[in-house]
Amino acid sequence: MALVVYWYDFICFGIVVAAYIGSLWILWRKEGASRCDDNTIYESLLAAQADGDGFVRATHKAHVGSNQLWSSCWKRVHPGCLLLTRFLSFVAMAVFLSWDILDWDASIFIYYTEWTFTLVMVYFAVLGNGDICIWMLGLHKGTSFRKWGETCGGAVLLTDIVFWCVIVPFLSDAHLGLNTLIACMHTLNAVFLLLDTALNSLPFPWFRIAYFIQWSCLYCVFQWVIHACGFTWWPYPFLELDTPWAPLWYFVLALVHIPCYGLYVLIVEAKNSILPTLFPRAFIRSY
Repeated sequence: MALVVYWYDFICFGIVVAAYIGSLWILWRKEGASRCDDNTIYESLLAAQADGDGFVRATHKAHVGSNQLWSSCWKRVHPGCLLLTRFLSFVAMAVFLSWDILDWDASIFIYYTEWTFTLVMVYFAVLGNGDICIWMLGLHKGTSFRKWGETCGGAVLLTDIVFWCVIVPFLSDAHLGLNTLIACMHTLNAVFLLLDTALNSLPFPWFRIAYFIQWSCLYCVFQWVIHACGFTWWPYPFLELDTPWAPLWYFVLALVHIPCYGLYVLIVEAKNSILPTLFPRAFIRSY
């Protein structure tokens, strides 16, 4: 057994468990609410139509449509163009992920980068096939894939910011070296996701940071399990449990989720605030 548990590791476990429970509470408060205030703009994935003010307002939760998932915020952009963009993004990411696996084999999925890269790729695959996937998966399940979008937004920024601002300049890695493939794996995910954000008409509500938190918690549990089963090295030094500094690292990583997700929220807010002013006749605000 490669994982030796020290007393301070229980603080790390507690931080992850508390974060997961907190995310469930947020979703229970927000997603579980069945009412929709007609006087407010509801942050929802539900089917909606633009009103006279240019806003998209939610319909009743029992009526979930697909138009909001594949309609663009640009009046003259056909939904097919958005679907094509997502499909091409999926193909490009699939090529780089296949290259990554061929170079390093399936063990590369020990990294959070590959987890997030795959999540973004599947997100594009599902939304890039439009109504076909909705018919195959069922309307509710198809809509739930949009929640992956919020998870992707935070996870991609966390992955790329940590890689370029922490790992590359300060941490040496004996298992991976910086090359064209690694650089693309930590760049293209953000480029394609930001391109989709610039074209789609989907809101990006704050409370769905809960899904992002759950995604990271799942990855932490995965690391603990494989190390308990005999895995000997950690892909990220700040996840190691054999140092008294581990609780501080885990606490800092938990806090970092807020600015990472918040940055993506600001990008969407800027899109809906600036672009309608610059292009009043071409742009439709999503909320």
